[in-house]
Amino acid sequence: MSRPTVRAALMALLGTLVAATAVVVAAPTGSAAAVPTRIMALGDSITGSPGCWRATLWNRLQSTGYTNIDMVGTLPAQGCGVAHDGDNEGHGGFLATNVANQNQLVGWLSATLPDVVLMHFGTNDVWSNLPNTQILTAFGKLVDQMRASNPAMKILVAKIIPMNPSSCTECAARVVSFNNAIPAWAAGKTTAQSPITVVDQWTGFNTATDTYDGVHPNAAGDQKMSDRWYPALTAALSGVTPSNPPSPSASPSASPSPSARPSPSVSPSPSAPPSPSVSPSPSRPPSPSPSSGSTGKSCSVTYVIIGQWPGGFQGELRVVNNGTVPISGWSVRFTFPNGQVITQSWNGQYTQTGSTVTTLNVSWNGQLSPGTGTAAGFLATYQGTNGTPVPVCTAL
Repeated sequence: MSRPTVRAALMALLGTLVAATAVVVAAPTGSAAAVPTRIMALGDSITGSPGCWRATLWNRLQSTGYTNIDMVGTLPAQGCGVAHDGDNEGHGGFLATNVANQNQLVGWLSATLPDVVLMHFGTNDVWSNLPNTQILTAFGKLVDQMRASNPAMKILVAKIIPMNPSSCTECAARVVSFNNAIPAWAAGKTTAQSPITVVDQWTGFNTATDTYDGVHPNAAGDQKMSDRWYPALTAALSGVTPSNPPSPSASPSASPSPSARPSPSVSPSPSAPPSPSVSPSPSRPPSPSPSSGSTGKSCSVTYVIIGQWPGGFQGELRVVNNGTVPISGWSVRFTFPNGQVITQSWNGQYTQTGSTVTTLNVSWNGQLSPGTGTAAGFLATYQGTNGTPVPVCTAL
């Protein structure tokens, strides 16, 4: 074979190899899956305990083609009876001002790295009669922390749902005042790179029919909240920034009404207490209840102090079915050692006689499968020493 012929054959072989290599290298690029958009739901227990509007919203997103999403948070799902991606940052009893002042959001962001934040926050701050300016200053700090985590963060901030608890006759008007201040704050804080969208959760929400206690949404309320989040969230997922709604001007409905399936609570907070401790810690190890004969029914309970300030504290009973069969209810009994008095409660039926407290499950959190649990919370006062009781759980 002549040299030109050999050279031509080699060049042809080299061209074939280069083309084949290009195909092999290029193929993975075309087939790589898109990274899911990470969405954080941030707030108090209207968002997280269990915050079933999130389950409703997630399933609607899935059924309408928004499947490449990942709900993120350091807290897991807490029930709702339907499959959903339930990770969240809905912390029962938390004030937005405390979360901002204690820089708690920074750790949650670094652990989850969201691209979008849905924030329904401020209910406990309003209940505590904190000034709108103080709450919105905290909102601004939270937004700054979000943008430090992700400069292109898309932020959806709710005008919070109406509040009309029997223990706070002024709360309804306070919510309207707070919500009216949100649009101007958002307009001054939004940027092209990290837009803030105000989502009106207030309008059309009726405390008489959409909550079970004037504050916390029932099934109808969960549906309404999901319906309000959906268009704003899908617009954010599609790269569109919706226009912000007008401010509410009417008064919320006046009378709370219980519903068949309450969602757990935003634990009420005392008027502007000092900031509680950053993270809860069990005061005692779980105390197993006596087993019900040979039926396999059993439960354990942990008494936890969530936060404490001079003369008051927030506590929680964490109940777990540690038996081998499902239970249909539970009861926790304990005696305060220092005369503490429960003033408000949620997610449990509390009765106190002297220092002895008995707590029964409510309708939605009594049925527990083996290994699953729930929580009931309360606010209480104390004088001097705030000693820890030893609770005992009985499976029903």
